[in-house]
Amino acid sequence: MRSLISSIHEDDDAADFLAWPGDFDPDRGDHVEEVHLASGATLQGFAGDGAGGTYFFCGDGGEERPVLYADSEGGAALVAIGLTELLQLLLVAPWWRDCQAFTAQESAELAAEYLEDMPDLAAQRDRAAAALGLDLPTEAVVLARLREVATKAGKDYVLIFTPENHPYKPLITA
Repeated sequence: MRSLISSIHEDDDAADFLAWPGDFDPDRGDHVEEVHLASGATLQGFAGDGAGGTYFFCGDGGEERPVLYADSEGGAALVAIGLTELLQLLLVAPWWRDCQAFTAQESAELAAEYLEDMPDLAAQRDRAAAALGLDLPTEAVVLARLREVATKAGKDYVLIFTPENHPYKPLITA
């Protein structure tokens, strides 16, 4: 079974959608600062975004590991348990970083902005999901899961700015 990261590299539809609007680049896994997890667990950068943010796998294992996102402004949150869950989030709600209240209305407004620029967003998303072999949950489900992961399991994944031993601020709060 090939990895999802390999699948992204091998399929243009998936890579293109994840690059934009997903803002996910699997070739950019270096973070701008030296960081570590407070727990001492392994931290492996594996992708980044255009604003200098980084996606990290936490702990030991493969693509099933928890995924922490750290922005370039000192904020971080656990955003998924495993790469499959992260990709579902990026495919279904690429505007997740702008969701603060996690309401259906807020998400619909953000989706409308994306649809103005990309009227065929749903078709492109569906092609990318098919190429990766992913079933897509609803927008409400992925955003509820994001909030649950960030505010519950995420408490055990505190990112520390190593030079000052200072924690990043939570990007998502209860």
